[in-house]
Amino acid sequence: MTLWQLLSAGGFTMYVLLSLSVLSLAIIIERYFYYRRRSKIARSAFIALIRKELETGNARSALEICRKNDTPFSSVVAAGLNLHGHSEVVISNTMERQVTIETTNLERFTSVVGTIGSTAVYIGLFGTVLGIIRAFHDISQNTAGGINVVINGIAEALVCTAAGLAVAVPAVIAYNYFIKRIENFITDMELCVSETMDLVAGKRK
Repeated sequence: MTLWQLLSAGGFTMYVLLSLSVLSLAIIIERYFYYRRRSKIARSAFIALIRKELETGNARSALEICRKNDTPFSSVVAAGLNLHGHSEVVISNTMERQVTIETTNLERFTSVVGTIGSTAVYIGLFGTVLGIIRAFHDISQNTAGGINVVINGIAEALVCTAAGLAVAVPAVIAYNYFIKRIENFITDMELCVSETMDLVAGKRK
């Protein structure tokens, strides 16, 4: 069956699933490249550069390193270094707030993909039920068609279930991938907060 025939067989439910598929794919692509762009340097390598600068008392160079590396944890460290000279409590609180901001940016749109992944199957089943109802209605109107009418009607109705699965499975996989990446980013940010505070406290001693 051609794409047009599939859409026609599934009815309006297929158009809904097609729209959700396009939306899900757009978000998946956008988030993938966003995470890739913001993970070009490893946390260990980054914090080693920051430690080297802070141990020599060069906070300005450390801040410049943060600005050159567009990662969530570099933004967190930069938020703390911008308050260099303030109390440890102020620096720590500022960095924790930046962690929250970065986490919100990382989670943007991911809930949409998760929702599509969890509902697309049910939308497909809804379309299948409507298709079966339509098939039985056609049988009642065309008693001479026999089993062929039933088979054709149900076959067309099952297209919606297949489409729902085709939309849901990639969305669920992508959502789980996003959640794992976000957890890794959060871990890196929290470690950077701890390591930066240790460097700040050690420098004051």
